[in-house]
Amino acid sequence: MVLKIFLFLFGFILMTVGFSSLILYINLFGFGYNFKEYTSFIMKLPEFYYLIIGFVLLNISILLKGDKNEKHI
Repeated sequence: MVLKIFLFLFGFILMTVGFSSLILYINLFGFGYNFKEYTSFIMKLPEFYYLIIGFVLLNISILLKGDKNEKHI
């Protein structure tokens, strides 16, 4: 149970950092970038990988099975 909560929170934090940076970099369109240049630039940033890793961790935390001895309220 603690592992699921940790994975969920860590994944949520990583996704928040990654998604917020993607939103901030949308300003590149104002400087004349097109969508292809924007995606190639974003894929080089570590924040993009934070978004992907956070998404995977969130899915793992949701789909992870609990213990058989765990009591549900």
